[in-house]
Amino acid sequence: MGPCRETTGANDLTSRKAEVSTPKYLANKMKAKGLQKLRWYCQMCEKQCRDENGFKCHTMSESHQRQIMLFAGNAGRFIDSFSSEFMTGYLQILRRQFGTKRVAANKVYQEYISDRHHLHMNATKWHSLSDFVKFLGRNGHCVADETEKGWYISYIDRDPETLAQQEKMAKKQKMDKDDAERLAEFIEEQVKRGHKEEEPSTSAYSELKRENEEEPIKIALSLGSSSKMDIKPIKLEKRPLEVADEFRKEKKHKPGEFKKPSALDELIKEEERKKEKNNRKDYWLAEGIVVKLVAKSLGEKYYKEKGVVTEVIDKYRAKIRLLETGDKLKVDQAHLETVIPSIGKQVLVLNGGYRGNTATLKEIDTDNYCTTIEIASGPLKGRIVNNVQYEDISKLFG
Repeated sequence: MGPCRETTGANDLTSRKAEVSTPKYLANKMKAKGLQKLRWYCQMCEKQCRDENGFKCHTMSESHQRQIMLFAGNAGRFIDSFSSEFMTGYLQILRRQFGTKRVAANKVYQEYISDRHHLHMNATKWHSLSDFVKFLGRNGHCVADETEKGWYISYIDRDPETLAQQEKMAKKQKMDKDDAERLAEFIEEQVKRGHKEEEPSTSAYSELKRENEEEPIKIALSLGSSSKMDIKPIKLEKRPLEVADEFRKEKKHKPGEFKKPSALDELIKEEERKKEKNNRKDYWLAEGIVVKLVAKSLGEKYYKEKGVVTEVIDKYRAKIRLLETGDKLKVDQAHLETVIPSIGKQVLVLNGGYRGNTATLKEIDTDNYCTTIEIASGPLKGRIVNNVQYEDISKLFG
């Protein structure tokens, strides 16, 4: 009786379902956790099978046959519903986690499928992630661009609150610009007032005539202890900041004497710091500049070749035409670098406080990888700028 009783108890234990917190229960939970094989997933029944045999048994079940009959009755409606649900979930993750930043499309997809109960792409009308990204770009949901590393997208936020915030920022920038113009007028008025105070008094001169032409000419030399300082009047035909630069150059001080910066100098430095901060961006491409290809992944044929930028695409990419062969390429700015011409040639400022202005190259400091330029366009035409980095300027084509 004893052995029979033990055998019966063992059979009863194995026939029962695994209880909570038992090793078998934990093993089953670990197997069910995370993603499984996509080819063993049934979207209509929303059931994930662990192996091929389980999936085969599921397809032969009565409940699966009923779902397939429903799908056969109106397949288009089901596919459109699945596609809409997939796109909604994908765009929600893109908007909430990444905002309007430029991000790899596959990275967003990995975040989406990390949820075990997500809707699978094989149930939608798109056969691959590339087709889906192209669809988003064509319909204006996001900006899509293809690189060597894959597709990159950036979300286009059309929320009314976001648009209202952008409008407020535009108004604020306009007000700041008005303040800068008022500051420039104030500086110009101060410079005029300073020159009026330092302008020497003019005296009328009469024509020199000799009373007796036969008398010899006598010249008396006398050395005076005091000498008058000649002050050159400054023309006010230029901009106030240019006048301030010339005024500082002409106003000399004794060697070793400490020169305290004036209020005008402080205002000019503050304005330059603001312009440098506002115009410093992480993109620098511009049409008409000469660039050099530095990516070996494009092939030895194009490595170290120079070309001119014919079109800028989404700030970070550009279409270039090679100068020697005439080939046209579409590359990312990470695969390009600027070209420094010889002294006296025209360059375009690509970054910093003078961004967008043309300039003339004056000096090249090869030890510190910087240059000295003279601004040739804009309100500060003729201004000399020192310590301009190589990557902030590039040669102009032609």
